[in-house]
Amino acid sequence: MAQPKRFKTSSIIFVVVIALMIIPQTRQPIQIFLQKGIAMIVKPSVVNASERVKLSGYDWKLKDIEGNNFDFSSAEGKVIVINFWATWCPPCIAEMPSLNQLYKHYEAHDDVVFLFVSNEETAVIRDFINKKGYGFNVYKSATQYLQEFDVSSIPRTFIVSKQGEIVIDKSGAADWSSERVTHTIDELLKVF
Repeated sequence: MAQPKRFKTSSIIFVVVIALMIIPQTRQPIQIFLQKGIAMIVKPSVVNASERVKLSGYDWKLKDIEGNNFDFSSAEGKVIVINFWATWCPPCIAEMPSLNQLYKHYEAHDDVVFLFVSNEETAVIRDFINKKGYGFNVYKSATQYLQEFDVSSIPRTFIVSKQGEIVIDKSGAADWSSERVTHTIDELLKVF
């Protein structure tokens, strides 16, 4: 008679992780943890100059969660960081600390504009931002966003040059406080 095979430690860990992913209360924290690991590894890459898409215009109106209007045309001629996200999205939550660090790094710089855009209810966004202690403002589209920002999945982050070219276009979680990103923005700020 054959002896039953013993479970290997890796098999047991695999079964436990799958079980935890099935339980709704543990699913999101585990997904966020895994996405944070991915974000630490993934560094956004710069689009080759010959492949960059130029914005068709700056005709986009937004409203922040305090009810203040923002006209995207006021960002023309500046470096723009746009992040489309949601509070329920594990990859969005995972990359948010690094985006907040990037925001803090350039917060006082008048030539860098940050737009964190979500279509969720204002109260949900406000509670999330306050709970996490993030310093940036969040916006909702008041008009249709530009075709270049046609986002089918989140998170999706764009960095736009002063000339209106999309220099970074990244879907999924990433490390936004990396030296590569700050170097890219610093170089974009030098160009007139």
